[in-house]
Amino acid sequence: MSLNQILNSAMSGLAASQAGMSTVSNNIANVNTVGYARQKTTLSTGVSGGKVNGVVVGEPSRVADKFLENAVYQRAGNAGRSEAVSTYLDRLQSLLGSTDSKSGIAARLNALSTSVSQIASLQGSAQSIALFTGNVSDTIDTLNQLQGDVGNLQADVESEVSDTVERTNVLLRKIHDLNAEVARLQGLGKSVSGPADERMSALEELSGLMDVKVREQPDGRVTIDTASGQVLLDKRLRQLSYPSGAAASQATYPAIDIRFASDSGVMGASTGEKIDSTAVGGKLGGLLDIRDRALPNFSEQLGQLFTGLAETLNKVSNEGTTLPPPNTMTGEPNGLVGTDRLGFTGKATFAVVGKDGTLVSKATIDFDALGPTATVDDVIAALNAASPNGLAPDATASFTDGVLSISAASSANGIAIAQDPDTPSDRAGVGFSQFFGLNNLIRSDTSALAPSGFVASDPHGFGTGETAQIVLRDPTGKVLTEYTLTGSAGSTWGDLVTELNASPLSAYGSFELDDSGRVQFNTNTASSGSTISIPSDSTNRLGTGRSFSSLSGLTGAASGLGSAEVPANILADPTKLPLAQLQLDVPVGGKAIGSGDIRNVASFVDALSASVDFGKDGSATIGTFANRLLGSAGSQASLAQTNYSDATSRLSDALDRRDSFSGVNVDEELAQMVVLQNSYSAAARVMTTASDMYDTLIGMLR
Repeated sequence: MSLNQILNSAMSGLAASQAGMSTVSNNIANVNTVGYARQKTTLSTGVSGGKVNGVVVGEPSRVADKFLENAVYQRAGNAGRSEAVSTYLDRLQSLLGSTDSKSGIAARLNALSTSVSQIASLQGSAQSIALFTGNVSDTIDTLNQLQGDVGNLQADVESEVSDTVERTNVLLRKIHDLNAEVARLQGLGKSVSGPADERMSALEELSGLMDVKVREQPDGRVTIDTASGQVLLDKRLRQLSYPSGAAASQATYPAIDIRFASDSGVMGASTGEKIDSTAVGGKLGGLLDIRDRALPNFSEQLGQLFTGLAETLNKVSNEGTTLPPPNTMTGEPNGLVGTDRLGFTGKATFAVVGKDGTLVSKATIDFDALGPTATVDDVIAALNAASPNGLAPDATASFTDGVLSISAASSANGIAIAQDPDTPSDRAGVGFSQFFGLNNLIRSDTSALAPSGFVASDPHGFGTGETAQIVLRDPTGKVLTEYTLTGSAGSTWGDLVTELNASPLSAYGSFELDDSGRVQFNTNTASSGSTISIPSDSTNRLGTGRSFSSLSGLTGAASGLGSAEVPANILADPTKLPLAQLQLDVPVGGKAIGSGDIRNVASFVDALSASVDFGKDGSATIGTFANRLLGSAGSQASLAQTNYSDATSRLSDALDRRDSFSGVNVDEELAQMVVLQNSYSAAARVMTTASDMYDTLIGMLR
């Protein structure tokens, strides 16, 4: 080897040592930089003229393991989803209050049972009655407030969905730009460590927002797909299109559209793919799950609880009376008109009673005797018949705009109604007075608070152009299909069921009318857990103001809770609570209502502890159903917190493994620096020796 070759080898050794020390220094300087992957100097053997000639120093390269990085992306998605679900379920749990809270649902229902029992023990004192009616009103307010809070929570989730979509778009644009930079540097043979580190941090954040699959291409770029295979990024940028600014609680939301975009992020044509389910994973998937499944399901169950409570209390209230009885009893719209089939069996007694409880007249209506084709107008005519078959001339019944009203002719008298003890009147499981809402303790402007009792042959009464949009979602909240009900298959409720069973909804289950006139959807095995919602409904049965939603009972969203209240006259005057019972066996002139009669209190006590039919949710007592609802919310929140803790631990483990491989260890870098210093000294010593050899050689020539 010539002296020149020796000097060249030594100089390349010095350059390699200097490059290595520069890389080590850079690593140590970035020891606390998040997302920084340590670098190493790339060295290769120098060859000149077929002979080894020192070392060639290349660009520093990242020390990273793609498998470990992908493990972080996968676990970040699980952690992001778990965090979103846990956060909002915890907020829902906080809305419900602690188990010992005096203002929670459970406490309100317990207060109802306790206060109604006190009425009996205190012999119907005004204070005890006022306490009970106040508790009923407070319970409605609590349910209503909770329903509103859930709606506000859903609006918060919707707002965060918009923010998450916007942040996702920012990250996709950033990764797209970094892709171009990495490809450019790699093509020039230069180090890509800087933009590659920045891209990895962006990918880590993006994977927390949604589950993504990241693949590195030969030119250094990465492609990104969603967990369900939708392309988010290849050589062409895509952006998520979602209407922002709504931030409101509603029954259904638009899907997130994936669109092509220019390099600057300006959106163009749709790719034809959409994000509309929790399968997208990550934080976005968790938010969609809460918004489209968890909160609507809880809200519907809350509506079912109110419906059960209202029907329970109204049943007892309509079987009782007051002293003095009301001069006029006015019901609520229930969707019927005068020409509708009456549909009642059994008997009910209608009485005109004086202020002191003296029976003026009474009429017992045998609904079976009226015949199966009897209409509402027929029972009005029967009530207006002359005594003893009807109430004339002591009282008058009318049915106007779907509202039944019975008034005593004299202001000195009132109206009382009682069920026959042997064959009580019955339509859809409720009595005549309750069905028409004549003596309700709980009233609502948007619901009759009683099942409709329609059968297949009854006309549905929806006009031309009136429609109801029905949406079916799977257990994850994804829209399986939707259908707009038009009533085009025919004019009856049976035709409505037929239309639904011929719609796309039938691929996931079947519809039927139950014995109470409620439309029920029975999912098939493959669609178990799917839920129905009705986001829009313009139907109005024969102008009564009652829609398909409120009459069908298909969902709990139309329970009437939003406008429910205890009538102001009952809250203001304890004597207006129907605690007495009409005595049916007394003659005209006898005492039909006794002074101090509070026999109906026992019926209130029994009803609050009796089983209630909640339709598709089965039968249970009010307390049991409420505890089931609260317990389910609590267990879901607890499970979500556990899942979040587990997901966070798994993510931390993946980060530790990645960083232990690619992160900077100061001790290792210092040790490497010692090696490089020794290497530098050795190369310098070679140069010194070669220089001495030159001097000796020149000296010999002299």
